[in-house]
Amino acid sequence: MSKQGAWMNTEELPQARRLRRPTWRDPRLGMGVLLVAAAVALGTWAVRDAAATVQVYAAGEALTPGDPVDPDVLSVREVRLGEDEGRLYHLVADGIPDGAVVTRTVGAGELVPRSAVGDAAAVDLRPVVVPLGLAVPTDLAAGAVVDLWLAPPAPIGGGVGQPAAAAPEPALLAAELVVAEVVEDDSMLSGTTGTSVELLVPRLDLPDVLAALSTDGQLVAVPTFVGAGAPAADTEDAA
Repeated sequence: MSKQGAWMNTEELPQARRLRRPTWRDPRLGMGVLLVAAAVALGTWAVRDAAATVQVYAAGEALTPGDPVDPDVLSVREVRLGEDEGRLYHLVADGIPDGAVVTRTVGAGELVPRSAVGDAAAVDLRPVVVPLGLAVPTDLAAGAVVDLWLAPPAPIGGGVGQPAAAAPEPALLAAELVVAEVVEDDSMLSGTTGTSVELLVPRLDLPDVLAALSTDGQLVAVPTFVGAGAPAADTEDAA
């Protein structure tokens, strides 16, 4: 190829465009800045929202109806609550009303609901200590809910040639009673080792329960698993 042909081909090639530095007037640069700023703002909001907690009262131990609600039986938890959930529980910032008592069982570690706190006059229950002898469930504890049954004593055998009397059926004395306390009785004066429970008995059930205490039958507490605590919340101990 001649030098003249090579020179002509070079002139015919389009000239390379020079790269220009982006300026603030470039819309692509402005859009990129806006996207970065939006991502930073969204990340900051997400982190702040995840870390936002409030202090809520929780039961340091199982509380039963009639128990006073005071700092000695409460702990403080750092909890993440939604706007609606914040109205359901007693916030530390709001405090507890003077003279308030628990109106229903609050399990150990459970957040204290506003609906479970009220005036002592609202609790129409009477504590009654009931000896259970050896018929005691292994998981019986304060705050448990039980049905109280009376198992009559076995009948005495009939005379010669007489059929034995049929054993009487157990009778339900009261249902869904709250256990306030479990007391182990190791006293030598009683002659036996047994367990007594302090039950919170509604006033209307008192006659049947008190009458059963004077019989020779055996009192049996059967757990009903009613009134189980609320699901554990996502909390952190604060005190």
